[in-house]
Amino acid sequence: MTQDHDPLRDRMASHRARRAEAQREGSRPFFRSLAVIGGLGWMIVLPALAGLALGRWLDNRFSGGGIFWTAPLLMIGLGFGCHLAWQRIHRS
Repeated sequence: MTQDHDPLRDRMASHRARRAEAQREGSRPFFRSLAVIGGLGWMIVLPALAGLALGRWLDNRFSGGGIFWTAPLLMIGLGFGCHLAWQRIHRS
């Protein structure tokens, strides 16, 4: 009994194709890799800081302090930043 779809064989073929593509294109320069990593960091940090700033402003304006708005908006900003970074990684 022969299987038409073998997951291991598919993964091996995919790995070979990626390796062949990397050999054709060459490796990415060190500083370009460093720039990509730095960009990913900023993609995560900036939305989190924006959520933090907006949350603090809303708390000071409407709640009289506390973290009623700050905590959820920080988490939303962090989640959004991680989502952006995840998309960026899979686009490359």
